[in-house]
Amino acid sequence: MRSTVRVDGIEVEGRHGANPGERDRPQPFVVDVEVVVTVRSDSMDDTIDYGVIASTVREVVGGMSFVLLEALAHEVAQNVYGLPHVELATVVVHKPRAAEIVGADDVSAEAVVG
Repeated sequence: MRSTVRVDGIEVEGRHGANPGERDRPQPFVVDVEVVVTVRSDSMDDTIDYGVIASTVREVVGGMSFVLLEALAHEVAQNVYGLPHVELATVVVHKPRAAEIVGADDVSAEAVVG
């Protein structure tokens, strides 16, 4: 059975951006993850752990640095896709401060891997 699992609103700080100073200190990011998994039984061993998804996101966003939001989203998606049982990973990375600066409700980039 194929299932879709979502973990939305993962808050993490990271050093990403193209403008001067954006990578000098951490700034907030919010990440939404959707994965497709094939579940073969009613066992945690046969699916993805929500905590592992959140930890993977935090490791990538907090541990690396990218100029482009799109590159960050792709790297997060690649890492989530590499987790056991994941057949497709869709990641949306939101950058709240960029939205404030441009006077928008949201600025985000989406990446799909799988």
